[in-house]
Amino acid sequence: MTVLIIPSAPEESTTYFRFQVRKSNDPKEVYEKGLQYLQATHFHQTTNFSDRMTALFNAGSPLGTALIEAGECLFEFEQFAQSFRMFCAVDRLVPEDEAFQATLWHNRLFNPGLPDDVMILSFAPNWSSAQACSIN
Repeated sequence: MTVLIIPSAPEESTTYFRFQVRKSNDPKEVYEKGLQYLQATHFHQTTNFSDRMTALFNAGSPLGTALIEAGECLFEFEQFAQSFRMFCAVDRLVPEDEAFQATLWHNRLFNPGLPDDVMILSFAPNWSSAQACSIN
């Protein structure tokens, strides 16, 4: 599962991603323009991001459906020599949600053929459950 961090105000990046995807029929060009944007300044200001994360699933995904039914999950991930664990509340986003649109258009940079009927979930961390460990 690939998880995205979402800007607190994602309108600018969503607009850029949507424009790039719609402007060209060449998936390589869309990918390259999107990657340039993401590498330039997108992730440089960590304070511009919400603590909510999102992930895109195919419509009817068994994993997505199970996560929604459970209402929470345990996130475990590694970054460099550090591992993290924390519980997250899980919610299904609706297409009108800015985080839904941000996730959809971000993913379309890498797969322009994604259909509209995808399932996008939001993961809200329970920070009191967070644990960090060094990786040996």
